[in-house]
Parts: sequence; structure tokens; C-alpha cells
Amino acid sequence: MERKNLRLVSWNVNGLRACATKGFADAFVSLDADFFCLQETKMQEGQLELSFEGYTSYWNYAEKKGYSGTAIYTRHQPLRVTYGIGMEEHDHEGRVITLEMETFFLVTVYVPNSQDGLRRLDYRMRWEDDFLAYLQRLDREKPVIVCGDLNVAHEEIDLKNPKTNRRNAGFTDEEREKFGIWLKAGFTDTFRHLHPDEVTYSWWSYRFRAREKNAGWRIDYFVVSNRLREQVTEAKIHTDIMGSDHCPVELDISL
Repeated sequence: MERKNLRLVSWNVNGLRACATKGFADAFVSLDADFFCLQETKMQEGQLELSFEGYTSYWNYAEKKGYSGTAIYTRHQPLRVTYGIGMEEHDHEGRVITLEMETFFLVTVYVPNSQDGLRRLDYRMRWEDDFLAYLQRLDREKPVIVCGDLNVAHEEIDLKNPKTNRRNAGFTDEEREKFGIWLKAGFTDTFRHLHPDEVTYSWWSYRFRAREKNAGWRIDYFVVSNRLREQVTEAKIHTDIMGSDHCPVELDISL
């Protein structure tokens, strides 16, 4: 079977309507992706018409207005599209879209933030278990590519100030451990696989001129089933692209 080189991009746009006024379309065109996944679109259907020639788009909106939400633009026709993970507790916030393709599943996800004071950490732990179980069900059928804002910096190399952030949302022992369990369950963090020692971030707080100082976190990922690992040709973080407090991340893969 002939192999195809695919480029996939994932971007937490932190409000697509705002990002659309800050060069989103130019970035979209320049990245020239086969699949372009968005998180935190923060909009409802009909609030923004944003189409690109050659792409079909799929949207999962949160029930709460101005909150969460995901989307995928694709040049390739999926066999099937599903929204959420099939669990009532988790499927009201527009966090997951899955495209079933011929040889793989593509899942975009906006993982719940544990929030200030870790007030949502208990919920986040339930989410982690249920989301991993969902991915493992897919993985039994065909390999999986997962991308999005995972709201966790896995290791100390993945954030500028690990010591002072130890009990903050996104760098708790609990969240880091869950991500480790996910990797042990047969999945690969593609950027860290290809760039084991590279310090590059994908999110910077809007406060304290954090981006200017590069005081960031790597919380946006492409994770793949282990059996796709050797087909990954590149994993990039586009730190030069503005428009959100996150920057786009990219996966190039030969399938």
C-alpha cells in the first residue's frame, strides 16, 4: 500500500473569534496541514463563518457559552465522526472529536484544567481514567493519533519553573502520574521521543510578560499509539506563531 506523508497541526486558539482577528487565517494557510485541530474555540454554532478551500470542518461546542469547544479541519474524508467519549459526565463541554480514517483514528482533545486551588482535580482524575479507557478501546481497532491541550507538563524539562509550580494545576504529581500511565499503556509523546532534551514551550501566561521572557510550559501534544512511533518523521512547536497564549504544534507522519 502506498504511504502518504501527512502533516497534522493542533492549536489551542483560546477563543477562535479573537484569534481570527490576530492572523489565524494566515497561520492556517502557511501551516498547510492535512488535519488542523483546534481547542478552546469558545463559541457556539453560527457565531463565526470560517471556511478554507479544500477543507471540511467538524465542531463540538460546549453547552456553556463562551467555554471550551473543539474543531477539526480536514482535507481527507473520514469514514466516521464522533463527538465526546460516550459518557454523560464528560460530554457536555465539547472537549473531544474523533475522526475514524482508513488506517487510524485521529482524536483532538481539550483536557479539563484542574483550576485554581485544584478545585477540579478530583474530576480531572476521573476524566483521565475514562479518557484513557476510551483511547484503549479505539487502539484495539486501529492505531490512534491524539492531539490537543493536555493541560499537563509531564516532566520538569516541560516548564520553566518546576519547583515553584509543584502543586499548581498542570504540574501536580497526580496529573503527571496519569500522563505517565497513559504512556506506559502503549502511547508515545512524539515531541519528547524525537527531541529528548529540547526545552521548548507551547503555552505562556498572559501575565508577567511570560512569553517575552519565555517562561512557558509544554502542555500541547501529539501522542500516538506505539506502533506508529517509527512512522513519525517530525514533531514541531511553532513558537513564532502568535494569536493565542498557546502556539501551534505539528506532527509529520508517514502512513
